[in-house]
Amino acid sequence: MADGTAGATRRRLAQELAVVAGFEDPHAPLEQYHTPPDLAAHIVHVADLQGDVEGRTVFDLGCGTGMLALGAALRGPERAIGIDIDPAPLSTARENERRVGAMTDVSWVRGDVSVVPVIPTEDATVLMNPPFGAQSGNEGADRAFLQTAAAIAGVSYSVHNAGSESFVRAFADDNGGRVTHAFAAAFELPRQFEHHDADSRSIDTEVYRIEWT
Repeated sequence: MADGTAGATRRRLAQELAVVAGFEDPHAPLEQYHTPPDLAAHIVHVADLQGDVEGRTVFDLGCGTGMLALGAALRGPERAIGIDIDPAPLSTARENERRVGAMTDVSWVRGDVSVVPVIPTEDATVLMNPPFGAQSGNEGADRAFLQTAAAIAGVSYSVHNAGSESFVRAFADDNGGRVTHAFAAAFELPRQFEHHDADSRSIDTEVYRIEWT
């Protein structure tokens, strides 16, 4: 696909995801941040180009209000499954599914991602924006998400704080995985918690594609 066509396709996906509503009452300990449509579109588009979406089962671990699961659902997976421990955003995710109007139905499952209640019988793809572990007592939270991805998926895409490369590559090496792609991405954070001192700010993140065996 030519760069111009790919860019247009990615932008169109971002526009389709712009209707996805965020958290009504986000909880800081869970690091509930709305994944920006542009970032979600970029991740899903790269996954689609790699053959990791169409015809496959796609999991969105810690799905929140469903941004990544819905992005995948617009690209023809066999099925999409969003899992989150908090029931409130799952309710919003169901409303977002109606807004997006994807042809593929999405199953919204309440559960702890460290004990996934749905196990695929075929290779699956995980798309996820896990907690960065920035909150006190929540350090290393993304490790549990990677462990589950390694257990259930043939390939995963995950968003991490900038500076996570050594951790992600070491984890992959230790758990039968191999980082095949990595790219930097800006993550726009709106002001939504009391400890935020600006209306919005941009943080640097990194996205990793890992193949698991």
